[in-house]
Amino acid sequence: MENNLEKKTPRKAKAWEGILIIGVMLVTMVYFSGINGQDPHIPIFLTIVTEIIIACLAGWKFADAMSGFFESVSRCLEAILILLSVGMLVGSMVWAGTIPSIVYYGLNWLTPTSFLPISGIILGIVSLSTGSSWTAIGTVGIAFMAIGEGLGINPAITAGLCISGGYFGDKLSPLSDSTNLAATAAETNLFRHVSSMITTTLPSFLIALVIWFFIGLGSSGNYDTSLVDGVQETLMASYKLISPVLLLPVVVIIIACIMKVPALVGMMSGVATALLLALIFQGASLNDCVTALHYGFEIETGNAICDELLNRGGLDSMLWTVSLIILAVGFGGIYQKCGYVEALLGWIIHRIKTPTQLVAAVLVTGFFGDFLLSDQYLAILVPGTMYKEKCDELGLDRSFLSRSLEDLGTLWSPLCPWNACGVYCSSTLGMGVLAYGPYCFMALINPIVALVLTKLGIGVRYADGTTARSRKKAAA
Repeated sequence: MENNLEKKTPRKAKAWEGILIIGVMLVTMVYFSGINGQDPHIPIFLTIVTEIIIACLAGWKFADAMSGFFESVSRCLEAILILLSVGMLVGSMVWAGTIPSIVYYGLNWLTPTSFLPISGIILGIVSLSTGSSWTAIGTVGIAFMAIGEGLGINPAITAGLCISGGYFGDKLSPLSDSTNLAATAAETNLFRHVSSMITTTLPSFLIALVIWFFIGLGSSGNYDTSLVDGVQETLMASYKLISPVLLLPVVVIIIACIMKVPALVGMMSGVATALLLALIFQGASLNDCVTALHYGFEIETGNAICDELLNRGGLDSMLWTVSLIILAVGFGGIYQKCGYVEALLGWIIHRIKTPTQLVAAVLVTGFFGDFLLSDQYLAILVPGTMYKEKCDELGLDRSFLSRSLEDLGTLWSPLCPWNACGVYCSSTLGMGVLAYGPYCFMALINPIVALVLTKLGIGVRYADGTTARSRKKAAA
């Protein structure tokens, strides 16, 4: 009698079950999102329902399976709060004139021969300050596409430049949703994650800049500055002040990063600074500030590029991303809790013996997430969930894992024609993925740099504070 009352132990997950769940994800993503242009939320929800049904048939209780969902989401609460803060920060910085000032002065740097590398840097700055590659690509990137065409540069090259620059800044920005998600997935400190990423991200971007510089040397003639002048004149007319002083919120955030202040505190300091500037220099009222924080900034300038640049931000603007993260993180939590990750990819985990093999495994799994799960967030979450214990087993710092999650998972997302990033980039820039893909030098170079540097022992951090190179010197 006692044996009958004992809690039933779920049987071990089988590989075909994990494949079936991924198959449902793939089919629903391709049909609803890829073919019909729907958002990925409902396909992920349908996949969650599928994996719960399969788990229950395998002996899991509904509450136990869902505990994986809730445990995973609970670890992301700080990231969710940060994302909501990002929306408020963007809205406040637009009102203050911070983002318009960045664009205004950045456009002054353009010359025909240096257009490509300078544009890449400007896009990186814009996406770094806003935390959004989509914002940089959808605003300054659109202007650069037109300017590049006037220079006689292949539009596919300019599109690759826009995506590379935008994702470079996004990747290093503490305001970015993917950056926060990677830190959360690996369960490491946000600023330690950003610091670790510099090791592979900066060299990759510098190599890309050199390539764009030599491509730019081949361009000749002058370009029509009317587009740039139009944007700058509209920005000047739309604000009472455009000035370097308005860049103060960005400075505050950078200082917060350097001082390793908690991300929420740093961003809210940036929000407070931006609102103060809006009140002092732009004539905003307190009600205007509250509206910008909640719903974003709104204005009609008559210039399409400026309207796209300025009408954004607000807490509400982040709810789409927050809801997607909750579903995606919950899916990964159940997938991990019920043993499907181990059943499907456990053979890879058990064969990892060195940091280089770990990086290679993370890159391959990130590719799997981008192109088969069709979602950038899953390309970060799935390998983050899979390799945390292996990272600890090798004695590596979790920031080494979080860095690797973004080395391909983030950068290759716009190279997939059927996921949200690829669809957005191709539709915004008017250029197909197959056309601009070969020119996304940042994305193509970064995984190679990550593997080479790891093999050489450069940037390999251990949990005890040592590095691969310091250990090698000590052994010698």
